[in-house]
Amino acid sequence: MQGDFALHEKMLRQLDVETLLVRNKEELNACHGLILPGGESTTLTNLLKKHGLWDELSTFAETRPIFGTCAGLIILAKRVVRNNLQPMGLIDISVERNAYGRQVDSFIDEIKLQLDKQEQCEGVFIRAPKIVTIGKSVTPLAWHKKDIVMAESGNILVATFHPELTDDARVHKYFLRKVVALAKS
Repeated sequence: MQGDFALHEKMLRQLDVETLLVRNKEELNACHGLILPGGESTTLTNLLKKHGLWDELSTFAETRPIFGTCAGLIILAKRVVRNNLQPMGLIDISVERNAYGRQVDSFIDEIKLQLDKQEQCEGVFIRAPKIVTIGKSVTPLAWHKKDIVMAESGNILVATFHPELTDDARVHKYFLRKVVALAKS
């Protein structure tokens, strides 16, 4: 509906994954996993509600994984600080929107990624949110300096950066492992 879904779709297709762009409840229910892309969180929230997907996402997340990047992370969070946006509360994190500044303050820098092993990778931060706090059920997976920039809890995976804007497929592969594991159970 909104955001950088096309580059996520491109990445998934490069990994030989069949994709479906979700615009309604029926399309959502046909998926084994879902990526909520970056974009503008207020606009995306309004569109999800307008198309009857807001409540459906909570039900979906009970049995299937959701990966939220940037604005998608904001929507999935439990709290948004210094803002009146009401997120879904699917992962116990507090976030701050546009925490690094405006569009002109966007940047690319190395991040420390801890999936199967600790590695470095490129992080693209565009008007990025910042994870301010995490709950006990949340596991940090990546850091930029001292900031947590990727985390998971249960079926929910979130990142403040845009892995779809690089050629590095490690984060998407990690999400796909979650999708496959739950689809088999």
